[in-house]
Amino acid sequence: MSSTVQLAVSPDANLELTLRVLPAIAVILAASALCGRLALMVKQPRVLGEMVAGVLLGPTLFGWLLPDVQSAVFPAQVKPVLYVLSTIGLTLYMFLVGAGLDHGKSQGGKEGRHSVVLALSGMVPPLALGAGVGALFWSDLSRSDVSRFEFAFFIGGALSLTAFPMLARILYERGLENSRIGRLSLVAASMDDAAAWCFLATLSAIHLGAGAGDAIRTIGLGALFTAVMLFVVRPLLKPLGAKVARTGTLDTNSMYIVVMVPLLAGYATDWIGIYSVFGGFIAGLAMPRDEAFRRAVRIRMMDTVSVLLLPIFFTLSGLNTHLQGLSGATMLLGFVAILLAGFVGKYVGCALAMKGLGYTTRESLAVGGLMNARGLMILIFINIGIAQGIINQQVFAMLVLVAVITTAMAVPLYRRALPPHLEEPHPTPAENAPDAPHAQDAADAPASPNDEAAPALSGSR
Repeated sequence: MSSTVQLAVSPDANLELTLRVLPAIAVILAASALCGRLALMVKQPRVLGEMVAGVLLGPTLFGWLLPDVQSAVFPAQVKPVLYVLSTIGLTLYMFLVGAGLDHGKSQGGKEGRHSVVLALSGMVPPLALGAGVGALFWSDLSRSDVSRFEFAFFIGGALSLTAFPMLARILYERGLENSRIGRLSLVAASMDDAAAWCFLATLSAIHLGAGAGDAIRTIGLGALFTAVMLFVVRPLLKPLGAKVARTGTLDTNSMYIVVMVPLLAGYATDWIGIYSVFGGFIAGLAMPRDEAFRRAVRIRMMDTVSVLLLPIFFTLSGLNTHLQGLSGATMLLGFVAILLAGFVGKYVGCALAMKGLGYTTRESLAVGGLMNARGLMILIFINIGIAQGIINQQVFAMLVLVAVITTAMAVPLYRRALPPHLEEPHPTPAENAPDAPHAQDAADAPASPNDEAAPALSGSR
């Protein structure tokens, strides 16, 4: 009897929820499309506009101007649905990033050593400066239940990120992905990001563990999961890549496998306690390295992930961004200190390293500007931080602003240092990319969410 009543009531409740979720998604997509287009008009990456759209839909503008309308568009019962959709989107996005971390022939000799030096110079200075700022402002900015060590190194880890996929797209659009600075920057940025995610996984395990034993257990299970994915699952998936290379297509049956692997991997890492995006990233690393396979996966998945799911994530980030809380001398001083630590650490560190490696001043400054872009990657990083209680709303808002400002500065700094007439001679994207017919129109350059997840474009030609 009770099950009959539940069935009779459930459709109405489901319909009401659907009628609330669909308008919210429509508003999100409209705002993302508009702000993304405006960003392109001022020669900025589309992803920057979409990040800003998320902030504007939150309490910063929409909730301030029309609080009742914003509450009606994003009521409390809608947010859990949007959270689930954004989590799926982030897991699949990080899967695509992991699947794209392949640059054809491995670098060796001098170029390989240069990549390692640049990676270290792009990670260690902002990590150290950010940790120093975090330790200095811990008593003023941190939650009371977070230690100085955890807070300081979370700030440093967030500032050490480079938006590797955005960097890949910028270089691809300019035909520089196989130039000296292109190859060097791509490999160094991928090293930085991989190290940052491992760093965050360890920090999360320490924070969430009830004690040292629980933290060690979480880290151990994470390491075991990674080993299983890379040494057991990866060989099992190799025939999938060979099949795509042979037939030239990724069929529907294969797509079921491709989508299930990151989702199950995300579930596994959530169960372990290190958040689903790590599972998606490792699942991407476990995918076949065949260029045809990676290109096919990107073509089949990227539009859905970038156009539908990632804007939802930007909006959820915006709903958590309360810029009104950044008032008072201490808050503003803390924000400026974090911004400067991130910018100076990455820009100066990378530029000095490049100069020391024998590159020209212009090339060195250009790479410093590109490596300073943090894009979507830092937003994922800090959303994990706020979800796990490592940072509070005020620090989250500060780091959102850091993400927007450093992303906005990347392309202008690059263009100022290395205008087109001084770049290396290079083939056009159409000549240089086997998937050029499927690439986004150059008018959307240099980057968008689907552009930002374009590491598959940067393989060896």
